[in-house]
Amino acid sequence: MQVSVETTSSLSRKMTVQVPEEVIQEKVSQKLQSYSKNVRVDGFRPGKVPARVIKSKFGADARNDVISELLQSSFYEALTQEKLNPAGMPQIDPAEKGEGEGLEFVATFEVYPEISIKPLEELSLSQQVSSVTDQDLEEMIERLRDQKKGWKEVDRASESDDQVTITFEGKLGDESFTDGKVEDFDVEIGSGKMIPGFEEKLLGHKAGEELTFDIEFPEDYGNEKLSGKTAQFEVTISKVAEKELPEVDAEFAKSFGVEDGDLEKFRTDIRGNMERELKQAVKNKVKGHVMDSLLEENPVELPVALIDQEIERMLTPYKEAAQKQGKSEADMPREMFEDQAKKRVGLGLLLSEVIKVNELSVDKDKVQETIKEMAQSYDEPEEVIKWYNSNPEQLGQIESMVLEDMLVDFVLDKAKVTEEEVAFTDIVKPEENQ
Repeated sequence: MQVSVETTSSLSRKMTVQVPEEVIQEKVSQKLQSYSKNVRVDGFRPGKVPARVIKSKFGADARNDVISELLQSSFYEALTQEKLNPAGMPQIDPAEKGEGEGLEFVATFEVYPEISIKPLEELSLSQQVSSVTDQDLEEMIERLRDQKKGWKEVDRASESDDQVTITFEGKLGDESFTDGKVEDFDVEIGSGKMIPGFEEKLLGHKAGEELTFDIEFPEDYGNEKLSGKTAQFEVTISKVAEKELPEVDAEFAKSFGVEDGDLEKFRTDIRGNMERELKQAVKNKVKGHVMDSLLEENPVELPVALIDQEIERMLTPYKEAAQKQGKSEADMPREMFEDQAKKRVGLGLLLSEVIKVNELSVDKDKVQETIKEMAQSYDEPEEVIKWYNSNPEQLGQIESMVLEDMLVDFVLDKAKVTEEEVAFTDIVKPEENQ
């Protein structure tokens, strides 16, 4: 077998492979011999068909099978011979050859880039640290009270945080885009759930008042017919209600799972939940910072094939959803995923190199600790632990997660790290904590 390789760009290769005719003939002969044991030909007993008859009837098929097999096997043999590591699937173009002229094909593909990691000791990182203060705890309890709020009707003009019950219709020109009037619709002023500017228009008005006002829809609004357009709303206010918050008492504590209603235990449980949320949030932010720093300090040329593969993976759930809804996959916006795909591919290459160079391997004990910790949020943790350990795919995902965490810790241990004190609410968003 003869192999020649041409470098067409820094990562692209064009490899020409030639397989002699005698190799093909030998493999065709072996294949025909295997046929002779099983094929049936009229006038001959099984296994007794003459070789010339076998070749006459099946020679062309045998050669086609051999050529197809050689295209694959000789490609990978050539890669090994030339010490090439392809990224993605190759494009293989066979040359036009007649019988007796051997096999020749050209394979074009990309190779993985050579990666050189900057010494981790030269990496400067900022690590956020935080704690749950008494004020954070009280603010969280206030948010929990808000979750359990009720509404009391009042005879006054509406204020911020009030709930206003309205009947409204929205029009674009003469066309109603709300399909007529929407009856008894509750709006909490200041919640930000309506389009920008709508809730503010309801301030200072009492039950029975009728309003007409214009609102401009945001450019990125989900409905293309309305995005960037100015619409008119006709609104009738039927009720104004003010917020009523529950007392922080035994009944309140029971509503959050503290069976005996003990307020001290309730506060301890809430603080514990907040501290777990904070620990995870800090961990995620530190991991993100480490990953971003590795990418910034170690630029990598990325194979287009790997980026395309990653985009396809990212598009898969959207394609599946489109199929369920009977929509076309052709409208999938691949360019929206390109930057994220590049980041993922770059990180994957860099992290693999760090793991290989530093001979990192997954700690099995940490894997089990992680599974046990995850299982504690379920009613039957032992069953969850058994399920993870008996499911190779899920166990593999946990092992990858643990190895990634170990890599982050390894980088932090080597790099120059400065701590940055950050408030709880700057790390954990209230809506995430709820």
